[in-house]
Amino acid sequence: MMGSERYLDTAGRRVRAAALGSLLFVGAAQAWAADGASVLLGHGDHTDLARLSLLWNWHRQWFASHPWHLVGYWNVSLGAWRPHEAVNRNATIWDVGVTPVFRLEERTRAGWMPYFEGAVGVHLLSHTWLSATRRLGSAFQFGDHVGFGVRFGPRDAFDLAYIYQHVSNAEIKEPNCGANFNEIRFAYHFH
Repeated sequence: MMGSERYLDTAGRRVRAAALGSLLFVGAAQAWAADGASVLLGHGDHTDLARLSLLWNWHRQWFASHPWHLVGYWNVSLGAWRPHEAVNRNATIWDVGVTPVFRLEERTRAGWMPYFEGAVGVHLLSHTWLSATRRLGSAFQFGDHVGFGVRFGPRDAFDLAYIYQHVSNAEIKEPNCGANFNEIRFAYHFH
């Protein structure tokens, strides 16, 4: 098999695996009574990131009588980091995270809901080497993010956002180089 054929065969298997994984993920989300699910893609510090999340709303609003109100949700995620300069070229860093997220959103009559959000959560990584010369100090990391987006569609079920995320161990252990990501997230809210 030539190089390009081998690449296309590998890419096809990855696409089929991603499609099957997405179907299983949506089924699991509904079985665990999640309020939504999201897919996130990001890049930063010579590393690509993909993350699947289940979302549970807090079912509480603060400042509900104002045009902008505050809500929150839990984000439980499984992610995969692919460093471009990994020690092992096939190395994937697996990331399990739990994050409480606060969101300031505005309900409009036009059928779309703009918002801003911020969060600080915890992540556990499978290993800490980003490259032969760059290492995170511990597998335990904090992940904070800020972002903005819009919910739209029937029942505001669709959600598209830009997120800037910083992941580091807050100097619990050296080195504490951390990683910064620019991310795009698409979410679907079941209810």
